This record gives sequence, structure tokens and C-alpha cells, in this order.
Amino acid sequence: MRTQLLGRTGIRVTPLALGTMMFGAWGNPDHDECVRITHAALDAGINFLDAADVYAFGETEEIVGKAIKGRRDDIVLATKFCEPVGPGPVNRSGGSRRWIVRAVEDSLRRLGTDYIDLYQFHRPDPDTDIEETLSALTDLVRSGKVRAIGTSNFPGGDLVEAQWVSERRGFERFRTEQLAYSIFDRHAEYDALPTAERHGLGVMVFSPLNGGWLTGKYRPGAEAPEGSRAYTNGDHFDFKAAEVRDAKLMRIEPLEDIAKDAGVTLIELALGFVLAHRAVSAAIIGPRTMEQLESQLGAAEVTLSDEILDRIDAVVEPGVNLHQAGAGDRPRALTDARYRRR
Repeated sequence: MRTQLLGRTGIRVTPLALGTMMFGAWGNPDHDECVRITHAALDAGINFLDAADVYAFGETEEIVGKAIKGRRDDIVLATKFCEPVGPGPVNRSGGSRRWIVRAVEDSLRRLGTDYIDLYQFHRPDPDTDIEETLSALTDLVRSGKVRAIGTSNFPGGDLVEAQWVSERRGFERFRTEQLAYSIFDRHAEYDALPTAERHGLGVMVFSPLNGGWLTGKYRPGAEAPEGSRAYTNGDHFDFKAAEVRDAKLMRIEPLEDIAKDAGVTLIELALGFVLAHRAVSAAIIGPRTMEQLESQLGAAEVTLSDEILDRIDAVVEPGVNLHQAGAGDRPRALTDARYRRR
């Protein structure tokens, strides 16, 4: 599988990264099968793995640790911190030095490694000064426990502020951004993607299949397939909101026609679309089963023509967001009333 640079880090990654959120209690509880899926991805050429301490509250990182044993040197390993990792003291989350120092040690232990290639701030923490966070992360890089640092779900303004603080204070810079982007969720095209490109950030895209919508598994007039995300969590994955559901369903058939003309599957079209963006370094695929992995691997070699991309734009206009929950980079003040009221 070909590789490309992850922003300006000097690290080369494959265009597909293996996302592991579905490993463990949140998706596939069979640890052995999750290890087999990981090995199959690595054997297919993928060299980039993405995890987070919050996934299944640590269980996912433990599975990844088992899977990469003996193969660590060949892998670019990324994980995240910030989200609450379970019930307990309120200080077990966020971007404070106090929590970062604890969180990184927990992740290193679960992953069975002595360094993390990319350590990501899972989302902005409005309760903590970004200078505090960057100071702690700089120390981790200089100690060798972390090779590079990045962000996830950061609005463009927060990305710029972090770059400014790093320059003025002599801290390590955030080198990457991870954001939601798909044919059905193009909000990032407004701000986050062009901002990331201007600052030389490598961009990793999560949910490029929009929670399964761009696999073709959901059809007009039919219930969500048993076991699908829309079946188990219909509110979050837009299956119960009729207006949003119908807006997506009516676009599936036109997109399938475009995929057919391009000689690819709908899944490959969706992944090829995000990889065609000039700012994107890698698309994160998050298979729960071996079959799901196999259906996505072919996208690594897909290159969509301008004609095909123009036809996709005609189905879903640039910048349009059909995802009910909104783009992943929405400021906390829009999602939590505490941050906009006295």
C-alpha cells in the first residue's frame, strides 16, 4: 500500500488508518477476533492505527496492545486523551497537566509500548488554558514518551490559537487534526480543513462512511438492519429523525450510480472522496468485523476523477451537512449550555 506524509511531521502513513473504536465493549467484544482484524489490516499494508483511552474505557487500548505485540516498530501508533474514562473523580479528564501526565502513563501501559507516535487532544477543553496543555505535551515529546502531538474535533479558531501559543511560548506545535468528514457531512470544508492546510497539519478523517450510511445498507422503506449502528443507536445515527433520514436515503441511489460509472463500490467512492481532498492525509476506517475490513481495503488505491467529484458535488453541495448531530468540530458552547450562560 502506498504511503504519504502526515502533514509536516516527516512520518509516512498509509492512506487508510485502522480505527479501533469498535474493538471491545462498544462494538466487537471478542478480543481474539479484534486481534485478527488488526493483523489482517497490517498484512494488507496498513501501517497507521488510531485509538483513544475513552474507547470502551481502556479496553480498546488493551486489545490494540495485544495485537501489535512483536510488530510495534512497523506501526505508526496514535491515541487520544481528554474524554472522561469512566465514573470517578472529575479530574480524570480534560487538558490539565495533572490529567495528561496520568493519562499518558495509563495509555502506555495498556498499549504495551514505551512511546506513542501521535498523542491527540480529543477535543478542546474550555476549562483549561491551552498554554497549560501545550506545556505538558511539550514535556512528553522532549522526554521521548510521545513523538508528535495533534488535535481532534478542533474548530478552525482553536487550531489557530494553539499554533499562536506554540510559536510565542516555544512549545511543540500540534502537527495533526482529526475531524469528521464525509459526503454527507461536509461542514469541515468551511473552516477546519482549509485552516489545517494553511498551518501544514496532517488531517485524519473519521466517520468517512457517515456511521454506515455510505455503505448502502440503509434503504428507503426498510428498517435498519439488525446489529447496525442505526439499529442500536438510531437517535445518534440519524435513523429516527425522518427529515434527516429521508434526505440521506434519497441520495444513496444517485451516489450508487456515480460509483458504478466510476467502477468502484459505494464504500470505495465514499473513501475515495475524502482522500481526494488536498488537506487529507488518511481516512480512518473503523471495522467491527473482518467482512467490513475487507470491503474497505480496496479504497486505498482508488483515485476519483474530477468528473466524478463534480457529480458528487451535485448530489451534496460543498459545505453541506446532512448529519443531524452536527459536525465534529462544533464549539463546546453550542453543545453545552453551561458555556454560554452565566
